[in-house]
Amino acid sequence: MPEPGGALTAVVVSGGKQYRVAPGDRILVDRLRAEPGAELTLDRVLLIADGKTTKVGLHELMGQSVQARVIGHRRGPKVDVLRYKSKKRVRVHMGARADLTALEILGIGSGEAERPAEAEKAEQPAKAARAEKADRPSRARPARKPAAAAAAAEPEEES
Repeated sequence: MPEPGGALTAVVVSGGKQYRVAPGDRILVDRLRAEPGAELTLDRVLLIADGKTTKVGLHELMGQSVQARVIGHRRGPKVDVLRYKSKKRVRVHMGARADLTALEILGIGSGEAERPAEAEKAEQPAKAARAEKADRPSRARPARKPAAAAAAAEPEEES
């Protein structure tokens, strides 16, 4: 935990792993689909702490996020995997390198307070699309009859 009077820190989840970050930190996470220089928002925040208070839990962290900038993409160190069984002529050598993305943490907090006008503009096309979709008739298929019911409904002709 941070020391009293310490800087703002947060715990975020990216790629199934948890990272403790502060503004200005640089971290390596699993590869993300983003161009270098792009800014992204990490919405899965588990904890936010400044020197005095700590916020944990779904209700306290509602709307909180961490803003980050993509520095670049790189590959991690090579990991060698060796399997050997004596007297069986089994020797297997495999290797792997992780694809990573370098991020720089820009800020911690709610993204809504910083850019309310942009968020409102983004919501308007989404609402219009939902309203337009509701006006269209649905393309639901009619319910299919079971094979036994369909056979009973059609009279059989005997020759």
